[in-house]
Amino acid sequence: MVEVLKRLTEARGVSGNENEVREIVIELASETGAEVSVDRMGNVIARKPGKEGAKKVMLAAHMDEVGFIISSISENGMLKFQTIGSIDQRLLLSKRVLIGKNAVPGVIGVKAIHLQLPDERNQVVKQKQMFIDIGASSKEEAQKVVQLGDYASFDSSFVQFGDNKVKAKALDDRVGCSVLLEILKEDYDFEFIACFTTQEEVGLRGATVAAYHLDPDMAVVLEGTTCADIPDVPEHMMTTRMGRGPAISFMDNSSIANPKLFKQMVETAEAHGIPYQIKENIAGGNDAGTIQTARSGVATVVVSTPCRYIHSPSSMLDLEDYYNAVRLVKEFLKGCESH
Repeated sequence: MVEVLKRLTEARGVSGNENEVREIVIELASETGAEVSVDRMGNVIARKPGKEGAKKVMLAAHMDEVGFIISSISENGMLKFQTIGSIDQRLLLSKRVLIGKNAVPGVIGVKAIHLQLPDERNQVVKQKQMFIDIGASSKEEAQKVVQLGDYASFDSSFVQFGDNKVKAKALDDRVGCSVLLEILKEDYDFEFIACFTTQEEVGLRGATVAAYHLDPDMAVVLEGTTCADIPDVPEHMMTTRMGRGPAISFMDNSSIANPKLFKQMVETAEAHGIPYQIKENIAGGNDAGTIQTARSGVATVVVSTPCRYIHSPSSMLDLEDYYNAVRLVKEFLKGCESH
């Protein structure tokens, strides 16, 4: 499981350009015996048939990550860029990135502090003041390796460290994809549809199309979610806590969990002795927001793995939370066979 998570997080897949991730997902999903297809939005859909007349259950995790797109090239060879998805601009300075299909290396830069006016030093540097330096000395030289519209992603390796912890980019939501691939190895009485969606970070776009097309009876969304159990954060604002198990959501900014599914997920965790937590604070949103309202409506519930420093090149999780997310959802789905 850890090796799958490593492969997924180190693959580049900014919203709208999920190709590298999609190829890995297709490969691994096909090995489970599922029927695998790709729709027009680039969603990967892996199906396992159930008994005749059985309900249709959709599990979803998004393949895309936040990142950048090249918007202009200056005469001196520096690249201007726009962000894709929600990124705190305070963390961008000096970060390494990889650009385009050839993974051209670059560094996000800004005017040196020695050249800044006193009042500039007391302000957050805005993204529009930044540029990506690829070591080119002119526009013509830069254009040999980078084009307008090229995607750029954080350059960050997967690292295991500390007490069973992992550092990587794109844990939101490659951890959900990894959990889903593990669950897809199982067979159930119901029709099981695993959907690896695109463009979640820019408006839940892939899931909107997939849910309308698939028209499931119920859905479980697998996510990586905010974890703020760090110094100087008030207890009620921590949202989740690392190492206390997967988080079950009753509500967020995009959806409200189906009460029966929420209760069933909690009862499943307690019955099988699986550590879990209720996600506090309703910040954020995910694919459940659009799946829930597809066609005549879909009963949904969200299970997330807590991740510190989300939407950054150095997000972090506890592997036990990851393993327990797999355990919880597997047991929940077994219970769905009898309902």
